[in-house]
Amino acid sequence: MTSVFTHILEGRSPGRFIWRDDRCFAILTIEPRRAGHTLVIPLQEVDRWTDLPEDLALHIFRVGRLIGLAQQEEWGSDRVGVMYEGYMVPHAHLHVWPSWTVYEYSHTGIDRNARPEELDEAAVRLRARLIAHGHGEFVASD
Repeated sequence: MTSVFTHILEGRSPGRFIWRDDRCFAILTIEPRRAGHTLVIPLQEVDRWTDLPEDLALHIFRVGRLIGLAQQEEWGSDRVGVMYEGYMVPHAHLHVWPSWTVYEYSHTGIDRNARPEELDEAAVRLRARLIAHGHGEFVASD
């Protein structure tokens, strides 16, 4: 079954793209824990992250690290939160967000009504920071 992430990748649903390469893509989540909260998603539809081929899981984590470094610099966070999840969408994806507290790992801290203009601003800022870090060839224009 095709996931909502595949619909976004194919342009059938909207998404704020941050990164694209030949193995994965990254978009801002519409329910962020913090500004810049990004999902790194394999192109290959795999339900559980533990079922990903090892090299693909490592690639997703590497891309997440690059995005996390850009987030930390852009938003001045103490740390970068990382979490593999898959309960809401059965397509493995890595959550990456600028983090200041362990309590952000709780689902109670999610902004379920994020304003589109705030998401647009976060996308512009994160893309610019990734370009500044030398990753322009992978930064999505939208």
